[in-house]
Amino acid sequence: MSTELKININEEKEKAQKLIEKQGRRIHVCASTGCVANGALELIEEFKKLGADAQALTNEVKMSVIPTGCIGFCEQGCLVVIPDKKLTYVHVKKEDVKEIYDSLLNDTVVERLLYVDPALNKKIVNNEEMNFYAKQTRTAMKNCGIINPESLDEALSVGAYSALSKVLEINDPEYVIKEIEESGLRGRGGGGFATGKKWRSVYQHRGGKSYVICNGDEGDPGAFMDRSVMEDDPHKLLEGMAIAAFAVGADEAYIYVRAEYPLAIKRLRKAIADAEARGFLGNNIMGSNFNLKINIREGAGAFVCGESSALIASIEGERGMPRPKNIHMAECGLFKRPTLLNNVETFANVPLIILNGAKWFASMGTDTSKGTKTFALTGEVNNTGLIEVPMNTTLRQIVFDLGGGIRNGKKFKAVQIGGPSGGCLTQEHLDMPMDYDQLTKVGAMVGSGGLVVMNEDTCIVEVARFFMNFTKNESCGKCVPCREGTKNMLAILEKIVRGEGEMEDLDRLEELAQVVKQGSLCGLGKSAPNPVLSTLKYFRDEYIAHIKDKKCPAGVCTALKKYRIKEELCKGCTKCARNCPVGAISGNVKEAHKIDTSKCIKCGACKENCPFKAIVVE
Repeated sequence: MSTELKININEEKEKAQKLIEKQGRRIHVCASTGCVANGALELIEEFKKLGADAQALTNEVKMSVIPTGCIGFCEQGCLVVIPDKKLTYVHVKKEDVKEIYDSLLNDTVVERLLYVDPALNKKIVNNEEMNFYAKQTRTAMKNCGIINPESLDEALSVGAYSALSKVLEINDPEYVIKEIEESGLRGRGGGGFATGKKWRSVYQHRGGKSYVICNGDEGDPGAFMDRSVMEDDPHKLLEGMAIAAFAVGADEAYIYVRAEYPLAIKRLRKAIADAEARGFLGNNIMGSNFNLKINIREGAGAFVCGESSALIASIEGERGMPRPKNIHMAECGLFKRPTLLNNVETFANVPLIILNGAKWFASMGTDTSKGTKTFALTGEVNNTGLIEVPMNTTLRQIVFDLGGGIRNGKKFKAVQIGGPSGGCLTQEHLDMPMDYDQLTKVGAMVGSGGLVVMNEDTCIVEVARFFMNFTKNESCGKCVPCREGTKNMLAILEKIVRGEGEMEDLDRLEELAQVVKQGSLCGLGKSAPNPVLSTLKYFRDEYIAHIKDKKCPAGVCTALKKYRIKEELCKGCTKCARNCPVGAISGNVKEAHKIDTSKCIKCGACKENCPFKAIVVE
């Protein structure tokens, strides 16, 4: 059943690698959305002015500056990496470029730009000693920060389209599906459904027109894993989609990506055009009988369009609202044809599974959750950014090893995992592996991979209110349980943080949560109560403190704050009184002042302006 292709992928790879070798020493500058916003393009231009220009190569060129994708260490941007020296410079500014360039000519190191490990309190000269990188295992993000995402040759030099070539040579969809099944790959978009099982279901309904859809509508606050792959290694995504299309018998595909990702859209469009021009996409791919047209559809940023049926409605030109799933997408999906839908990270894992084999991928992770997972690590950790780790990695390893621990010596309190639809994990869960099934058992979920770390100063009730406000606003309003349930849950939470809550409100919250969870039409509504239910389970005492004691233990909820002046510390300087906008503070010069709580609007101006730290919040 094997076939001979007209494009020899090994020859293409060798030619691309020879082009890379001519570039001399490579200077990688992170040119992802975050670093571009911090001035990365200016750094690149400065390096070019000094002679490091890959676009103007001669045999005498010693160095080339390469705009790469996200290196992951977003907290430290702008980032400049010297791969052959295994060296990373952090917080680089335009004025630092010449010093870095000269140091490379003189084989020295600019020590002031090195990363300082907060745990070891030392500067890191070798990337292999940096916990943030050393403890990761990259598959989906393997090439991010390594190649120029706008260069097909750079992608080919690291193996792009080699897996597709292998699949087309073997020419057997059953082989592809079996590899994906045996790898244990589960959907990385949130639900964790078995990828191979989904592919086989679509394959069984082949005949006539079929579609493949990539869900790039990444809507979780603070999550940017899929954006990173689309921006930084677009050819890997395209290759994964092409392999999937071959496996299920599709000749047309769509990438649904939110319009808020302009750089990802730009690079995807260029990658598709370049791949078609070279014969890696389009008609008779690589000289085979396989054809695939990949289209891009821009979404308007509705969170609900991450749900499969709402996404399909949006592609079809209708309002993005969920549909009842009485017929599976494998049978009747886009334009009522058999359709395969996976998210970006899922497709990005496919080429390496095909090249390295199912056993290689299955050797990582846990018994039920194989491979690696990307996470957007944010919040109160020293090292925020994008990470990829095996799924048996524990929360403790993520927070304290890769994340470098909690900022400013504060205590760890909780992690919100899975975005607005996820749940809160506590101290008791720190040694739990990031496994789909285990997280579900404790009321959380992997979701798309958002990880928000919270310290002791975080109000858990306010966190629940924040996420409920988000899901209420993002509800499409089609079904009553979600439309009305999220609104009423939010109203109760707002009542509690105002200090007006009653103990009966906790029972109402739980009752409403179950109604919304069980009665909603789509995954948005079914998972919307998760933050409330998990925080009620693990932090019920904080809810009770807000209700019974009229006190926010973290001192966050404005309505429950009480400002008091410590008489023993007050010097009577009158600065607090002069800065109070409502005249709530009284007292004579050089005498202790007092705050009239009936007038106080709790703006905090007094505390900010007190030079003696005499004003406390209770």
